[in-house]
Amino acid sequence: MAIAHPKTIRTKRINLRATDRQEKLIRTGAKTSGLSVTDFILDSACSQAEHLLAEKREFIASPKQWKAFVEALDRPAQVKPELIRLFSEAGVQRGPRK
Repeated sequence: MAIAHPKTIRTKRINLRATDRQEKLIRTGAKTSGLSVTDFILDSACSQAEHLLAEKREFIASPKQWKAFVEALDRPAQVKPELIRLFSEAGVQRGPRK
């Protein structure tokens, strides 16, 4: 099934070299998907990059680490004099006013 691609101007070039087998495989995959070779390669590479980067946003913790994390979250907030002083200074932006 082909993926619709909006007409955008591509200004960046990525050069790569492939073996005969890799080129044939990519061309066959692109043709089967109804995509150009460029779109097929970009879709595949972007999908893989998103997958790898998503793994960097999720962290696995042992039960002991998770318990320590939850305990830290559950502790009451502490007053930080330095932050009080910082936010009381003129020119410090605050959130939107209601």
